[in-house]
Amino acid sequence: MKIHREGKKIIFITFGLSFLIVALMLFLVRDWNVVHYLFVAGLTVLFVLVTAFFRIPRRIFTESPSEIISPADGTIVTIEQVYEKHYIKDDCIQVSIFMSGTDVHVNRYPCDGLVEYVKFRRGNYFVASYPKSSDLNERTEVGLLLDNGKRILIRQVAGVMARRIVCYSKEGERVKQNQELGFIRFGSRVDLFLPLDFPINVGLQDRVKNAISPIAEIV
Repeated sequence: MKIHREGKKIIFITFGLSFLIVALMLFLVRDWNVVHYLFVAGLTVLFVLVTAFFRIPRRIFTESPSEIISPADGTIVTIEQVYEKHYIKDDCIQVSIFMSGTDVHVNRYPCDGLVEYVKFRRGNYFVASYPKSSDLNERTEVGLLLDNGKRILIRQVAGVMARRIVCYSKEGERVKQNQELGFIRFGSRVDLFLPLDFPINVGLQDRVKNAISPIAEIV
């Protein structure tokens, strides 16, 4: 397991502050009681949770040019037909993946393609599982032109705790399936907008893993 580069500074700060607080307690508190020990235990748990949030577990990626592979860890919370007005500009199937605070928060490209469109949109910070958060929350959109001429949109959506979306996509670059797309801090969601004729292979409340779970077939 590795630690994502987006988390190294936060982990260092968390460790430094925790160490400083414990050092001051050791210097100032002469008679420790159960409250002091519980407080130190809480700081330790916090440090472990923050470190775990930025983990990159070792995985054997699913490499399938005929499938859309999950761009995120999480739970399928939306599968519905919608009109995507910014990039696809047509009816499509929206598949949304909600990432809790305990999920791996690395985002990856679901298939090979050419990045044609990248757009950051400011917004609110509603709970990411809320259906309207896809349109109301702060988000980044990445449009891909597939090798067969079809287009898909990947949308990173911030949640109530997620205050920073990191997206590495650049218009005009060629990307590969399972290549890293970005990172969202502390709870969020990722939406996929797919052509109507792509067969969907997941259902509501299914658990999926980034770079492993097939979401749909490319036709």
